[in-house]
Amino acid sequence: MSTYSILSQTERQRVSDGAVVSILSGCFSSPKQLVLILPQLGDFDSLEYAWWLRQDAERLQAQGIAIRAVGIGNRTSGERFCSYTGFPADCLFVDPTAQLHQTLNLYEGLSLKLPGLSPGVNAWLNLMLMCAGIGSPGTLAEVFRGYRGDTKAPQLIGDEEIVQAPPLPPLKGSFFEWAGGKGFQRPFELATLRLRNMAEVLSNWNTYVPNSAYLTQRGATFLFNAQGELLYEHRDRAILGFAADMSHPLSFLTGRPI
Repeated sequence: MSTYSILSQTERQRVSDGAVVSILSGCFSSPKQLVLILPQLGDFDSLEYAWWLRQDAERLQAQGIAIRAVGIGNRTSGERFCSYTGFPADCLFVDPTAQLHQTLNLYEGLSLKLPGLSPGVNAWLNLMLMCAGIGSPGTLAEVFRGYRGDTKAPQLIGDEEIVQAPPLPPLKGSFFEWAGGKGFQRPFELATLRLRNMAEVLSNWNTYVPNSAYLTQRGATFLFNAQGELLYEHRDRAILGFAADMSHPLSFLTGRPI
C-alpha cells in the first residue's frame, strides 16, 4: 500500500474539536498536501518545525499547500502545542501510541533495553544517548550550529523582537548583532530559541509527554499533489534532523530557501 493510501485511510483525533476523522479531511481539493508525522509534541523537532511553518504561513497558503500534522500525545498535548506554537488546531491530529509512525516504518530511534527498567526509563536513557549523537547522526553538529551561527540561514529573531528564554533574562533581537551583524542566523540565535522551547516543555512536561515510552520515535515529511502522487519525502533519522536542509527546512517546497 502506498504512503498516500495509508494516510488517506488513517483516522485520528483532531485537536480542534476532538472528532476522530481522516487526517486528510478537508484538503483533498488542495493543489498540494503537506503531511507532517511529528515525534512527541514536546520534542525539539516538533516545536521547531512548527516555528518555521508559522514564519511562512502566508506564503504556504498562497501556494495552495494544505498542511496536516500528526504528533505523539493526546488532545491536551495538542492544545498546549497549538497555543504555544500557533499551529492551527484544526490541522493537528494526535496519535497517543505512535501507531501511524510504526505503520509507516519510521525510525523509532535508539532502542536499547536494559533489564529491569520500565519502557519509559529505557526511553529516557536512549534519548540521552541520542542527544549525545549515538544512534542519531548529525545531532551534535546541529546543536553546535545553533551556537556558532549559520551564514547560509536567515536571521531568526527580529531586531525589535523580545525573546523570553528562561533562565536567561529577556533578550531583544538586536542583542545578537554583537555576535556578527544581521541578515543571517547569528551565533546563539537558534540556541536561544531552542532554550525557549525547552523551558516551555520542561515547565509543562506531563502535558506534552503523557507517555514517555515514545520519546525516541522520529517522524517524517511527505508532500503530495492533488492526485496523491508523492512529490517529496524526508524520513527523520536523528534528533534535530526533521529536514534535509536544516538551514532552510522548507526549501523543498520551492526548490530554493524560503
